[in-house]
Amino acid sequence: MREPETPRPETPHPYVRRPGDRVIRRAVLRPEAVTLSAPKRRWRPRHPALLPVLGFGGVILVGGLLLTLPFVTTSGRPTPFIDALFTATSAVCVTGLVVVDTGTHWNGLGQALILALIQIGGLGFLTTSTLLLLLIGRRATLRERLALGMTIGVPGPGGVLHLLRRIALLTVIIETLGIATLFLRFIQEMPPGRAFWWAVFHAVSAFNNAGIDIIGGFRSLTVYQGDTWILLTIATLIILGGIGYTPLADLARCRTWRRLTLDTKLVLSMTAALLIGGTVGMLLLEGGNPATLGQLAWPERLLNGFFHSVTPRTAGFNSIPISAMHDQSLVFTIALMFIGGSSGSTAGGVKVQTFSVLFFAIAAAVQGREAVVAFGREVPHRQVYQALAIALLAIAAVFVVALGLTVFEPFNVIDVAFETVSGFGTVGLSTGITPRLGPGSRLLLIAIMFVGRLGPLTLALALAARPTPRGIRYAREHVKIG
Repeated sequence: MREPETPRPETPHPYVRRPGDRVIRRAVLRPEAVTLSAPKRRWRPRHPALLPVLGFGGVILVGGLLLTLPFVTTSGRPTPFIDALFTATSAVCVTGLVVVDTGTHWNGLGQALILALIQIGGLGFLTTSTLLLLLIGRRATLRERLALGMTIGVPGPGGVLHLLRRIALLTVIIETLGIATLFLRFIQEMPPGRAFWWAVFHAVSAFNNAGIDIIGGFRSLTVYQGDTWILLTIATLIILGGIGYTPLADLARCRTWRRLTLDTKLVLSMTAALLIGGTVGMLLLEGGNPATLGQLAWPERLLNGFFHSVTPRTAGFNSIPISAMHDQSLVFTIALMFIGGSSGSTAGGVKVQTFSVLFFAIAAAVQGREAVVAFGREVPHRQVYQALAIALLAIAAVFVVALGLTVFEPFNVIDVAFETVSGFGTVGLSTGITPRLGPGSRLLLIAIMFVGRLGPLTLALALAARPTPRGIRYAREHVKIG
């Protein structure tokens, strides 16, 4: 048997010099100043909602400056800038409120400039600018297509330009038919040149829901309150402009109620309900007023009652004097003006889709249902929140401006509220106090017209942006409601 080996004693390891054992001395150098460039600011693309704001603001400013020139007035004298700015804002925002008489203060060149501003405002700045770019041969950028798609209701950039061309074509067709129809009537009482210009101006103003007229004397269409031809033509143009292209195209393509989109069903049903309800309401409230409808025969009374259920839908033509209406009729008209027309159209207000969504949301709350259902389709909760935000912010804007006008002006509260909602809804109906407002009050109305035209649109664009994903959800807790 082999014996185990005994371990050998370890020998001490020889010392090896390590790098840290050596001390190296180095001369201290002079301090040097090093200049570092500032970090570059990260570029962030502007929000698409900013484009229409800057565009409309620029067009209004340029239009206001041009309207101050002396050679666009009948007197040959320059117009004060606040009046010119108010007129340009009213034209671009397709409102119709005026502080100077359009038919007598401006000459043909000034009226043509106002008409151009109305057309730009009706189509929208993005639509008009993109059409001009296409005419001069330049392509629209991807960001421009995205912004334009959101303004006309297209979710993506694909097909935007094709839809834009169809909108422009439909606008030309409807306005041409309106011009021809009005010309056949105006030529019976005036020279052909003047009849053609009146037909062009009023057809474009009506289809774009502007409500500005060149009849003179702040009379609007009161001189034609018994003319069925003119009132029905103007009312048809207003309705078509207030509905917009998308519902009309959907109606022409499907032709059956069942196949229509939910958006088209809401627009058509609510528009019909407001027209019928507005006509009945005006007949009941003003039928006994000898200063308005009470003096007319029943056919004319029915015609003017229908016309004044159409024109509060953001087109400020009037065939009866607004200042002679009862207070309850003014309140009823305020409600119609606040609702307005269709989204994506030339109309203003909070839009009929917003009102419809809130109406069905109230119905769902009363019935105890969690989902908002309209015509067999569920409306997403996010769109319900958007509609609620637009309506509440609109009420807040109207309240602030109306409160400011009551501070600066001695007029009746009803008249002030009527003028404010007319400016916000881009309607243009007036009880007659607009020309008598001071500079501060005119600036307030300029602001509310701008907000009324771009506020709901800009807010809708901002809310339609892609939501920021959140990784957490908070605990749910109930609060007392009502």
